[in-house]
Amino acid sequence: MRSRHSKPQMPDTPLRIYLAGPEVFFPDAVQQGEAKKRICAEYGFEGVYPLDNAIEGAAHLPPQELARRISHGNESLMRSCDLVIANCTPFRSISIDAGTAFEIGFMQALGKPVLGYSNTTADYATRVRATAAAVGHVWDPQSSAADIEDFGLAENLMIAIAILDAGGEFVTQEVSPTSALSDLTGFRRCLGIASQLAGNYPNRLCRNQ
Repeated sequence: MRSRHSKPQMPDTPLRIYLAGPEVFFPDAVQQGEAKKRICAEYGFEGVYPLDNAIEGAAHLPPQELARRISHGNESLMRSCDLVIANCTPFRSISIDAGTAFEIGFMQALGKPVLGYSNTTADYATRVRATAAAVGHVWDPQSSAADIEDFGLAENLMIAIAILDAGGEFVTQEVSPTSALSDLTGFRRCLGIASQLAGNYPNRLCRNQ
């Protein structure tokens, strides 16, 4: 029996973690990905970043074809990974980046563990109400009158429950506003949880191969 304080037994081959989040849109997107990969390696994992999906001849492709190849390539990367850690910090809105939300659902549907973190502790309903108060004069009447989903969850229930039901956790913390999207405290917390999961799921973590 393993001691409560002992380090989980990691697989011989590093587990691959898909690094989902809006960092791919940052001016220093490549550097953001490399930083996360280095931290993954510290924990004994291999980080896999969406921009690892190199598209041959990208500059000469029509926009829709380029978008299709990016989408299909990222799906292939996700299938090759054992779990996902998603940056769920609100991006350009009250909620998670739309592409990251899709990737959470994709990995959950594959039966792979999902971990998420957000660099704000305000729950989803609180953020919606604050936005409504600030821009109520801009929203159309139907949007202003619509119900606000309020289950005390950090995100929309389809996202938050997908993470929990995939065997993961959704961690939150407050950080400096100047690094709201790039602070990696929550990412490190998720890697610690992933290390525990690796000890509990020695057969490559996946519930359904």
